[in-house]
Amino acid sequence: MTREAYLLAGPTASGKSAIAATLARRLGARILSADSMLVYKGMDIGTAKPPREEIEEFGMGGVDIVTPAEEFSSGAWLRAAAEWVRTVPDDVPIVVVGGTGLYFSAMLRGLDRRWVKPPPEYPVIKIDRALVRERIRARLDGMFMAGLEEEKRRLRERYPEWSRTASLAIGYREGDDAEKIFVRTCQLAKRQDTWFRHQATPLYVEPDVESVWAMWRSRGPWPITL
Repeated sequence: MTREAYLLAGPTASGKSAIAATLARRLGARILSADSMLVYKGMDIGTAKPPREEIEEFGMGGVDIVTPAEEFSSGAWLRAAAEWVRTVPDDVPIVVVGGTGLYFSAMLRGLDRRWVKPPPEYPVIKIDRALVRERIRARLDGMFMAGLEEEKRRLRERYPEWSRTASLAIGYREGDDAEKIFVRTCQLAKRQDTWFRHQATPLYVEPDVESVWAMWRSRGPWPITL
């Protein structure tokens, strides 16, 4: 299945989700999440999952697909994304936003195709790492105030055995404290930034609504294959 979609990628805490939501409202679009941790039900606070009202507003795909006890993969995400896209009328725009570069690559070149240089190009938020660290610290403080520890306890009671992929989620490991979560999240942001630089052809945009809007207007939507 081939559709067109407006794309926006970037490291965690770069502001991409808020920008995408603002522009999706402008376009009257629906949103597909390309984030490997938002697929897990109940993992809301620690993954910075959008609020339920926003998920419903945009009929958001790519969220709450499996439980933490279940394995997940890029192929599973592609299949779930394809099912979601079938529910979106042809005249309704789609926005894809997230930080999992492999999902973008899978959409744009497929999982089993031979690598062709240059790698796929798409908009990526370019943001100073020091600012990202500040945002991560502030977001983490908010997560603990919102009840991250209680969410983790509740999930561990309901799902004593977690899948390998769910266990990769930052902030949900036993014994994690705020500083460990902060360090791991900063490391994640750095890995994401490195991935986009080396495994994509990033069309860098500033972390603000109008810069992304200008990119989308000049480039138009991307053809995606699901």
